[in-house]
Amino acid sequence: MEMEKSYNPKSFEQKIYKKWEDNKYFHAEADKKKKPYTIMMPPPNITGQLHMGHALNQSIQDTVIRFKRMQGYSALWLPGTDHASIATEVKIVEQMKSEGINKEDLTREQFLERAWAWKEKYGGRIVEQLKRLGSSCDWDRLAFTMDEKCSKAVREVFVKLYKQGDIFKGKRIINWCPTCKTAISDAEVEYETEDSFFWHIKYQIAGEDNYITVATTRPETMFGDTAVAVNPNDERYKQLKGKNVILPILNKEIPIVFDEYVDMEFGTGAVKITPAHDPNDFEVGLRHNLPVIRVMNDDGTMNENAGKFNGLDRMEARKKTVEELKELGSLEKIEPHTHNTQHCYRCHHTVEPIVSEQWFVKMKDMAEPAIKAVKEGDIDFIPKRFEKIYFNWMENIKDWCISRQLWWGHRIPAFYCKNCGNVMVETEDVTVCNKCSSTDIVQDEDVLDTWFSSALWPFSTLGYPDKTEDLDYFYPTNVLITAYDIIFFWVARMIFSGIEHMKEIPFDKVLIHGIVRDAQGRKMSKSLGNGIDPIEIIDKYGADTLRFSLLNGISAGGDTRFSDDKVEGNRNFMNKIWNASRFVLMNIEGKELKKINVEKLTTADKWILTRVNEIAEEVTNNLDKFELGLAGNKLYDFVWSEFCDWYIELIKPILYGDNEESRNNTLSVLKFVLEEILKLLHPFIPFVTEEIYSYLYDRTIMLESYPKYNKQLVFKEASEKMSTIMDIIKSIRNLKSEMNVAPSKRTKLYVLSSNTDDTILESKLYLQKLAYLSDIVIVKNKNFNEKVASVIASQIEMYIPLGELVDSAKEKERLLGELKKTESEIQRANGKLSNQGFVAKAPKELIEAEKKKLEEYISLKEKLEAKIKELD
Repeated sequence: MEMEKSYNPKSFEQKIYKKWEDNKYFHAEADKKKKPYTIMMPPPNITGQLHMGHALNQSIQDTVIRFKRMQGYSALWLPGTDHASIATEVKIVEQMKSEGINKEDLTREQFLERAWAWKEKYGGRIVEQLKRLGSSCDWDRLAFTMDEKCSKAVREVFVKLYKQGDIFKGKRIINWCPTCKTAISDAEVEYETEDSFFWHIKYQIAGEDNYITVATTRPETMFGDTAVAVNPNDERYKQLKGKNVILPILNKEIPIVFDEYVDMEFGTGAVKITPAHDPNDFEVGLRHNLPVIRVMNDDGTMNENAGKFNGLDRMEARKKTVEELKELGSLEKIEPHTHNTQHCYRCHHTVEPIVSEQWFVKMKDMAEPAIKAVKEGDIDFIPKRFEKIYFNWMENIKDWCISRQLWWGHRIPAFYCKNCGNVMVETEDVTVCNKCSSTDIVQDEDVLDTWFSSALWPFSTLGYPDKTEDLDYFYPTNVLITAYDIIFFWVARMIFSGIEHMKEIPFDKVLIHGIVRDAQGRKMSKSLGNGIDPIEIIDKYGADTLRFSLLNGISAGGDTRFSDDKVEGNRNFMNKIWNASRFVLMNIEGKELKKINVEKLTTADKWILTRVNEIAEEVTNNLDKFELGLAGNKLYDFVWSEFCDWYIELIKPILYGDNEESRNNTLSVLKFVLEEILKLLHPFIPFVTEEIYSYLYDRTIMLESYPKYNKQLVFKEASEKMSTIMDIIKSIRNLKSEMNVAPSKRTKLYVLSSNTDDTILESKLYLQKLAYLSDIVIVKNKNFNEKVASVIASQIEMYIPLGELVDSAKEKERLLGELKKTESEIQRANGKLSNQGFVAKAPKELIEAEKKKLEEYISLKEKLEAKIKELD
């Protein structure tokens, strides 16, 4: 079957993927004869669709797993999707609104019925997109964070932690999103810089005409103030010990407390303490036994504790509060102030720190072994610098708020007896109180933070808590591949969860990649309108082109730029591979090629066999160290330059010659090297390599062995000889280019006799073919009867008759014309730079550019004069 004349990925990519799936080539079994290699896919949200960040992440994972599969591992890449509590609920609520339905109109069961239907309809979209990219996941094991297996693990872990006292319910300051109406964790808060104000409010000291001034960025929370705090070392306020202040507007007395938390140098050195609305104030309140008064409702409106502002939106209440403080004379001044404000990572609205009764995981004891695992090298971050982010978060970790006020998600397995108030936390639903035998039982309304189930991903997907064969064989996994923005969201949580519940680390390597930026280096975003749809790139150029454009040249942890030029360049690379493969197949068609006869190899054959072995060794080392960008770059250069541009051209005289034995041996080498190239490239560009390989053999390339270094096919001496020959050819081509001579113009070459004479004569065929030489003459001295141009390459002195290169008279005339133009430009630039008016008014950049031009023209003048002298 003949290959199509041109590379057309649309004609084979989806057909190939179906063949891979139908034959279950991606499926991994617990095979005791093989070593396991496991990668867990960071589960994309079911709300999501493929974006460039996904495409990069998936391409890296797929390249690694295909490489390991070809190395003979039982390679499992386990795919899955995440239920994404907040994001999915937002989508479903939006959909219901378009139908004129509010969430409050439905029962929980009715809402969940809609949610599961939504998941069935849209949840598989990203899976199909991952397949278009070529992801070789074990789809038989496709997991979902709310499937039966994962849900069982979630319940088991929650109950275990609760019963050992590591999960508790209590009132703490949490991050509350009034728009999503749920708690969110610290890791889900985004910080944005905003221009605001410091409002300086005067609090009168009770029983005196004096007052103390506090500055705040949130005056609307003052109704929850239960103290004013000053530093005990602050001499300005020592006389206020034991005194109270009057809270403006409410006219309520609150105490002055002394606490070292207060920074004496900041503001007035006095701060309002609002324990229900600030995490630091909450801690101060605990130390001084202050009441906790919440003044805001869940929807961001003020409650009855805000007095006359009850029912107002928080921002409206802020405005009214400031107006009243002005009227009362309690507002000393207003200062502009830029500060970081907290926003919900999902809806991007402002988050409120609010005291709320929630479920928490105690983190201190679990964090310690997780920190130790990284510090002692049991888990390596690649690059190592990302360990700092990990340590910073883990060493300052707070108890984790795991409850969410949503309906979509894992419902907290806590059951309350309405008769006696008993709390029961069990893996199975409770229907009878174990204390009073009442059947009037209700389950906790909240669901768990999405990351609670994601934290269990490396083992919940393999069957935990059951002792399955998969769990025993594939856990711990080998490498986690993820972007740097979820180190604390997910990576840290998997590490402490794996150690806590499996008593083993979940993986020993964490490969961190950067983000995909646009051609200008900007982050892709909706607001900039610079996002790129990977599926559109695949439709136009093919998945291999997209993958190689993302992978080639990347470095671990570094961001990468994506541009049309990069895509076009890599599309050309696919064309190059296709055309070279077609050339090989056309030449070997109908021939019964024998095993390579090492005794009959040409210098070019020995060189390419040496190089393909060296590349196999280098690329394998790079991939073992996750240096995918470096490996891709080496393969690109080797295939394009050494194989296509050099080797194929070097062997054409033999392929088109009369010596059948030499031709067939070189064809055997050509076919072998092509096979090695396809195998080396397969993890990066799976579709085109599979398609081409199918013309060679009736089997899949993805289950072939990855090329290994074979010292029997390494010929250092011949390789060095070929490097010398290539150097000569390049030097002759450069000379012709400099002299504006057509590369195909045939010339004689004089070679000054040296210890390389044999190499030159043995390689006469290559030199004549690729340097377009009419003859090669070894000479003993430089006594020529004609003008010559010198060429030096690999320390060999060579000369070409000038008359064979150019018509001296015509060339001199042309060079003199160029010289005249150059001298005119030098005069113009000098005139401009000596003009004081220009120098005084022109931008610095323009002056520097003009100076650079002048330097270039002076250099060009010197070169032209030297060439004219040579012709004389």
